[in-house]
Amino acid sequence: MMALRITTLVEDREGVRKELRHEHGLSFYIEYQGRTLLFDTGQSGLFLHNADALRINVRKLDHVLLSHGHYDHAGGFRSLCTLTNSFHLWTGEGFFQPKYDVRQQVPRFLGCDFGPEYIRQQGISHTVIDRAVTEIVPGIHAVSRFPRIHAEEKIPERFALELDGRMKADTFSDEILLVIETGSGLVVLLGCSHPGMCNMLDAVKQHFSLPLFAVLGGAHLVEADDEHLDAVREYLCDASISSLGLCHCTGEKAELLFSKTCKGFFSNKTGTDFTVDR
Repeated sequence: MMALRITTLVEDREGVRKELRHEHGLSFYIEYQGRTLLFDTGQSGLFLHNADALRINVRKLDHVLLSHGHYDHAGGFRSLCTLTNSFHLWTGEGFFQPKYDVRQQVPRFLGCDFGPEYIRQQGISHTVIDRAVTEIVPGIHAVSRFPRIHAEEKIPERFALELDGRMKADTFSDEILLVIETGSGLVVLLGCSHPGMCNMLDAVKQHFSLPLFAVLGGAHLVEADDEHLDAVREYLCDASISSLGLCHCTGEKAELLFSKTCKGFFSNKTGTDFTVDR
């Protein structure tokens, strides 16, 4: 198989080069077998600035996938559309349902700033992922409909969506991850892992025979207690994952723990390149 290259275009922390900008958000640029894909767009157009600084041409994307409908993963989509509309867009079921944080008396909107009508106006082809596994291009698949097996992986009650004029607990049925097949094994890209990272990786193991080689992206462990973190640490160590680039909403405490106890952990921040040579 040909080489894979993944560049973290934007992430929460300062970049590997001074001219790169960072924000609370996530965006991955993927080059694989002559195809180019974008997984998430951060919360603004900063990822475009970074792409230019890194000499990455996002004007010729084949596919764009948005992991879920939160602003820090889909907020830069409109900025992307000012440059190109020639890509194919993929989102999960329920992506456009309004999402909120209900900790305060007045709920805070967390969703994206566009809908199906905007996509039609831009002339962008769009597919809603409605199966557990969907092939994007040969060797790259979107996975959704995750089992909820690990009891410790509970979605915080503050996350809600508006349905028929009422607030309802958000189960993140819209969330997707990306699986990329390489000669070394499977590379998994995560957005925020709201359904639970272990639940999501279990789905990957269920649907694919190749071993897990690398996992990159957000694990949403920033609110996890020590018991939860220890369970995830044990899961990751048992999985024998060669490269672990968790970032974004994973949280400093979790990242520090994994850096000390999990083989192959690396700092994945704005501008980081991850490559697989076979």
